[in-house]
Amino acid sequence: MDYKPTKKNFRHYMYFLFGQQFSMLGSLIVSFVITWWLTIETGSAVILSISVFLMFIPQIVVTPFSGVLSDRWNKKAIIAISDSMQAIVTFLLFAFFLFDIKNVWLVLGINTFRAGLYAFQYPTVQSLIPTMVPKDNLSRINGFNFLFSGLIYSIGPIIAATLLAFFPASQIFLLDIITFGIALIPLILIKIPKIHQVLTEEATEKSFMKDFKTGLLTIKMIPGLFAMIAFAMIWNFIHRPWAVLMPYFVKYTHDGSAFDLALLMAMAQLGNILGSLIMSIKKTWKHKIKINIIGASFFFICQIPAILAPKGNFILMIIVLFPAWIILPITVSTYLAILQTVVSKDKIGRIMSIDHMISMAIAPIGALIAGPLAEFIGIVNLFLLFAILGVIHPFLIWFFTKIRQLEIIDQEYMKETEEIPEEIIEIVEIIE
Repeated sequence: MDYKPTKKNFRHYMYFLFGQQFSMLGSLIVSFVITWWLTIETGSAVILSISVFLMFIPQIVVTPFSGVLSDRWNKKAIIAISDSMQAIVTFLLFAFFLFDIKNVWLVLGINTFRAGLYAFQYPTVQSLIPTMVPKDNLSRINGFNFLFSGLIYSIGPIIAATLLAFFPASQIFLLDIITFGIALIPLILIKIPKIHQVLTEEATEKSFMKDFKTGLLTIKMIPGLFAMIAFAMIWNFIHRPWAVLMPYFVKYTHDGSAFDLALLMAMAQLGNILGSLIMSIKKTWKHKIKINIIGASFFFICQIPAILAPKGNFILMIIVLFPAWIILPITVSTYLAILQTVVSKDKIGRIMSIDHMISMAIAPIGALIAGPLAEFIGIVNLFLLFAILGVIHPFLIWFFTKIRQLEIIDQEYMKETEEIPEEIIEIVEIIE
C-alpha cells in the first residue's frame, strides 16, 4: 500500500527545514569568504574556474551512490553525519588560517571536500519532501524552500561582507560550526518515516548497482523525463560562466568591492524570495514544462543588458536582472514538483541523485573552460556568447525532444487530483 504523509510528518518536516536554514547560513558565509579570498589572493579567473570545477566533481561522482543510500539507509543519520563532517572540516580550515597556513591549493582541497559532503547529503534532503509532505502541497513546499533559502542567501553575503570588514577569515569560519549546532537540535527531535522499509521489504537483498540501474530504468520508462533532466543539464552548463566568474566580473571589470558582490547576490535572493512567495501562495500550477522552457530563456534575455552595463553601474544590473531572479524559483519549483509527482516514493532518492548527477554532468566543463575563455576572448564577450545560447536552447529542447509528453502526463495527474474533493482526502488521511 502506498504510504501517504500525515500532518504530523508535515509539521516535522517544517521543523527540520527551519533548522537547516541555520546550517545553510553558516555554510553560505564560509563559501562567500573563501570565494572572495581566492579572488583577492590570486586575481585569476582560471583559479576561480578550477575552484568551481573541483566542487562539481564530487557532485558527479558521489551523488549517484548517495541517492541509492538515501533510499536504503537511515535518512536522519545520513544528514547528521554529513553535517557533522562539514563542521569538522570547517574547523580544520579555521585552524590552518589561524596558524597562517593559507595555501591556495589547500583551501581548494578543503572546499572540494565540503562540496562532496553536500553531494552526499543533497539527495537525502530532497527525498524527505515527498515522504513528509502531502502531494497537493509539493509545489507550495518547494516554493517555501526557495523562500527560506532566498532569505538566507539575501542576508548571508551581506553578513559575510560586513564581517570581512571587521574580522579575519579564520574567525568567520567558526560561524559554520555554531550554526551546525543549532540545526542539529530539530534534526534529533523529529521523526522521519522509513519509506524504503514500508514499500520495499526486499530492497536490502538487492545489489547496490541494481538499485542504481532501477533508477535509470525508471527515468527511461517515463516519457519525456530524461529530456527534462537533459534540459536542466544544458541550462547549468550555459549558466556556469556567469555563476563562476561573477566575483571576477565585479572586481576586475567593474572595479567593485566585496559589498558590491554581496549586494548583487542579496538582490538576486530578494527576487528569489518574491518568486518563492508566488509559489507559496499559488497552490497548483498548470503547464509546468512550458513555464520551465519560457522561464529558462527569459533568464538569459535579462542577462544581456546586465552584461553590457556601463562600468560600475550595479544599479542597472540589478534592475534588468530582477525579473529573471523572480522567475527562477518558479521554474525550479515546478521542475521539482514534476519529479516528485511522476516518481514513486521508494525510488525518489535514486531519481533525485541521478537527476542531480545528469543535470550537473557537463557543468564542471563549463566551469573549467570559463576562466581560460574569459582571459582569451574577454569576459564580456564570453558572457554574451553563452547568454545567446541560453535564449535559444530551451526552444530547441521543446521542439526536438519528448519533453512535451511529460507535460501531458502532468496534466493528467492534475485532472486526477482535481476530481477528488479536499474534504475526502483529509478524511482518508485521518483514517490512515
